[in-house]
Amino acid sequence: MRIALCQIVSGPDPKANLELVAEGIRRAAEEGADLAVFPEATMACFGVKLAPLAEPLDGPWATEVRRLAREAGIAVVAGMFTPADDGRVTNTLLITGRGVEASYDKIHLFDAFGFAESTTVAPGAETVVITLDGVGIGFTTCYDVRFPGLFQKLADEGASVIVTPASWGSGEGKREQWELLVRARALDSTSWIVACGQGDPRSIGREPSGKAPTGIGHSLVATPLGLVHAQLGAEPGVEVVDVDPDAVEGARQAVPVLTNRRF
Repeated sequence: MRIALCQIVSGPDPKANLELVAEGIRRAAEEGADLAVFPEATMACFGVKLAPLAEPLDGPWATEVRRLAREAGIAVVAGMFTPADDGRVTNTLLITGRGVEASYDKIHLFDAFGFAESTTVAPGAETVVITLDGVGIGFTTCYDVRFPGLFQKLADEGASVIVTPASWGSGEGKREQWELLVRARALDSTSWIVACGQGDPRSIGREPSGKAPTGIGHSLVATPLGLVHAQLGAEPGVEVVDVDPDAVEGARQAVPVLTNRRF
């Protein structure tokens, strides 16, 4: 399976961010990608009021992403915000294209490092695994990467590839934590981890403000044995990589943590 990491720096305007999505999809399709993965908060960056921007999954923003995916002939994952029943929003991954139509609402909210995502975002509750071209793909978002049980549950439910869009908060040691956690979750679940984050706003001359997690870049793909298979830098870019789902079975035979675990 060929997967494109579409690392962007989204801004506060959803329409302008659609242009970034269109360009990423175009580049991914040109390189023969089956799946294009965009970051969390592709629709609009953190640090702005999200409720006025939120749209349902059948709204114009998601509809345009579907059109772009359909015309390119590839599947697309992109982070957006949908209205929640209590006046907050949900942090949602739109998953569309190649006969797939699904969504995942972020389960673990980023109430850490002085930021309280739950103030404006309602948590999801359901895990999501889809099948694309015969491959089971599970979905997580950003802060979810700190919770190994979720990744193991997705593996139990048939995922051999787990996609993790993010908008990682900056700070001392945060890049090291990001890379360590992605690789550790690959080992926990003996699955491919495709982790696509927002690029660092500073890399395009935009100074982030406040405590909002607006991205550090360094998207990466980790093998089922925790090796770095591909990685980007801090700036926006598209990296197309081939992942071999058959490698998962070999990893699970060599390191059978899913069958050996007691808890």
